[in-house]
Amino acid sequence: MLSLFLILLAILQGISELFPISSLGHSVLVPALFHWPIDRDAAWFLPYVVVLHIGTATALFIYFWRDWRDLLRGFAAARGGTGNPEARLLWLLVCGTLPAGILGLVLEKKVRELFGGFNVAAVFLMLNGVLLIVGDRFKRQQAGVALESLGWLEAFLIGCAQALALIPGISRSGVTLVAGLMGGLDYAASARFSFLLATPIIAAAGVLEIPKLLHPHAELPPGLLGTILLGGVLAGVCAWLSAWFLMRWFKTRELTALRPFGIYCLLAGAMALLWHALG
Repeated sequence: MLSLFLILLAILQGISELFPISSLGHSVLVPALFHWPIDRDAAWFLPYVVVLHIGTATALFIYFWRDWRDLLRGFAAARGGTGNPEARLLWLLVCGTLPAGILGLVLEKKVRELFGGFNVAAVFLMLNGVLLIVGDRFKRQQAGVALESLGWLEAFLIGCAQALALIPGISRSGVTLVAGLMGGLDYAASARFSFLLATPIIAAAGVLEIPKLLHPHAELPPGLLGTILLGGVLAGVCAWLSAWFLMRWFKTRELTALRPFGIYCLLAGAMALLWHALG
């Protein structure tokens, strides 16, 4: 029975990680609302979530492999400098990765302890919805600029925004998409930068946490390792499909690409609070 719910959690993670609706918030709210028998305090649970993240990061790398190939070729051609658009974009991604990476290492445990409750996740999911709706207004107020023209300060601020995703209910892709729009990017360019930016952060978290899954103290239930690995694969498949859909969505929506997700977050957060209160 536990394996079934872990598979459902993997599918939920794979879909909600890239959609701007907060995978962390959904992983807190959905199991609690439907009483899934998953012990979030078990020693193996955090490494399991990281396996799901690794599946997501792998899917992102596969989907954007041509981008990463071109970025690395440009970096090599520029000999580590910023002499071409690809090399400059790679350095912009490094600039954007540093804030979330550093803040994540320093503050993650404290943030999870402070904001880890059900009600807090639901409230922040609603705030995430407001943020997405406001983000559409930024798009209407300015024309989009090319991704390669993004400034260093803007890239750094997008990276700082990414760190807000440590709070359950706040979406990593959502806050970076909105920060990209504020920096002058259009929807498609902001989504591309957001997804490229997420890949090293998610992969780095996996490198740090996966060994804990194999540690004796993880107390992995018998036969569950195969389910965990399958969960990583399913999360990756769902993430790839999500990236495919979202990149097309953002290319075809001129003014209101984020509004449907914002409305969903507002309704989902409010309904979760009401359901929890009545239950």
